[in-house]
Amino acid sequence: MAPKTNQIIYWTLFIHKNWHMYIAATSTGLCFVGSQHQTLEELTTWTKKRFPKHTFVQDPLKLQPYIQELTEYLDKKREVFTCPIDVHGTPFQLAVWDTLRKIPYGKTYSYSDIAQLIQKTKAVRAIGTAIGANPLLITIPCHRVIGKNGKLSGFRGGLAMKKELLTLEKIVL
Repeated sequence: MAPKTNQIIYWTLFIHKNWHMYIAATSTGLCFVGSQHQTLEELTTWTKKRFPKHTFVQDPLKLQPYIQELTEYLDKKREVFTCPIDVHGTPFQLAVWDTLRKIPYGKTYSYSDIAQLIQKTKAVRAIGTAIGANPLLITIPCHRVIGKNGKLSGFRGGLAMKKELLTLEKIVL
């Protein structure tokens, strides 16, 4: 699904305890959750590449519902995100991201598991690429995907962030 043209993207710096990440949303829903401790450049680069004609407006009030759900998750008071999202990608990426949203809190799946679930058993590498393009860290829980051998593997936010999220969910590797 292609993004609408000339939309406003609202953004803010989400800060909660030791968590600092930029988040953004359109009028449709959350469209970006950044990496832990990254600069605004991560968000602006992503926005310019995917939404070049959109207006970029800092507005924490517009992001309050998303801030609340992220805060609840980080405080171990939320396991499922219910706020609307606004993600755009290829049909394959959207299928992968939708499958990631179904991974239960506190569980991990391998890339091969995801391949089986979307019935693309030979597309494990492509699944890794789609997961790497996930714009919504935490809310589309790509941190719950690990290597077939049980080891941590790539994560846009870095392996330290991935490990911290898995630890939060009481997943021991």
